[in-house]
Amino acid sequence: MKKSIILMTLVIMTILASASGAQAAILKVGSTGSDIRLLQSELQALSYNVGPLDGIFGTKTKAAVIAFQRDKNLLVDGVVGPQTQAALQIATRSPQGKTEQIINTAKSFLGVPYRWGGTTPAGFDCSGFTRYVFASQNISLPRVSVDQYAIGTPVSFSDLIPGDLVFFNITSGKQVSHVGIFLGNNEFISATSSKGVAIYPFTPYWTNTYVGAKRVY
Repeated sequence: MKKSIILMTLVIMTILASASGAQAAILKVGSTGSDIRLLQSELQALSYNVGPLDGIFGTKTKAAVIAFQRDKNLLVDGVVGPQTQAALQIATRSPQGKTEQIINTAKSFLGVPYRWGGTTPAGFDCSGFTRYVFASQNISLPRVSVDQYAIGTPVSFSDLIPGDLVFFNITSGKQVSHVGIFLGNNEFISATSSKGVAIYPFTPYWTNTYVGAKRVY
């Protein structure tokens, strides 16, 4: 009898702990942080208007969540619980969805200052920026640009598509010294010492220093 009571107590404690963990994962109005920024990026990639990707679950983000829930025949409450999270994962799993999330995540950091050796939104160097953006989609990249150039599938300039990594040699004596993310329309985004995270067209300067491109997903 005593053993049964102890076993039952352990089962109840496990259930309560699981419920507490699930509750902690729920995202709703007032939530903030990197989970919200990722949520906003996912919804924006699916063409829902969330406003700025600021990591704050406000009224626009709630409206986007409600629209997504309605489209997917989910409980429409504006709260991102397990069912809504699962539906988002399915909706964004396609290569197209992943590319849109990479591009939207990269653009969300426009204006972030350059920092030598920087790997976070407090300040990026070029390879720290690409590594951080791709990590948001569970794609692991090496730390520095020359090592990033050593992986993936080579892509010719004429076959570039958004999401491809583009590489440059802007330092004498090096094979590769800079990396960015191709956006389409003859533009790429990267972190440079002059402007921080910014969008650049393929001007003659960048064309003359261009080394090649890689597709990593």
